[in-house]
Amino acid sequence: MQSFRAWFLEQMGMYAAYHRDRRNQATHHVGVPLIVFSLILALMQAPLTHFGSFQITVATVVLAILFFGYVVAAPLVGGVTALFYAVVYALAAQLEGGSSSSVWLIAGASFVGGWIIQFIGHAFEGRRPALTVNAIQIFMAPPFLIAEILFALGTARGLEEQIQLRAVKYQPKEEVA
Repeated sequence: MQSFRAWFLEQMGMYAAYHRDRRNQATHHVGVPLIVFSLILALMQAPLTHFGSFQITVATVVLAILFFGYVVAAPLVGGVTALFYAVVYALAAQLEGGSSSSVWLIAGASFVGGWIIQFIGHAFEGRRPALTVNAIQIFMAPPFLIAEILFALGTARGLEEQIQLRAVKYQPKEEVA
């Protein structure tokens, strides 16, 4: 598990290097939740089976895998990220009874709107999104944003240091000097 943790921290370091501008960070705190909501809502439309009265969907499976990975790699960040996903899942589940067309319209609008907001942030950053270099970065956004909040609250300082040490190698050369 230690090698998974090291890999996870490396990915978080890369994400940090591409999100240093405060305006970019702020846009991501809006855009990422919108995108997560849209993806959960869309994946909830793909049922797999029922477990009692609980419907297992593709969203359920994907979230379970992400929960496990995040908690193993960084327990505090992973636990808080799992709570975030649970809240977003519950919000998306509220729309489950609506018409199929309205569900897809909401999912699509949230997805497109979330990306527009993030691309505005990257215009401030002056750097393309990290996921254009490494697609895994799309999965790093939620735990990184949670980590940023925890760091701002004065917790997880050791984790913050580990991420920042790794971020240096992904920063533009003129920034590192």
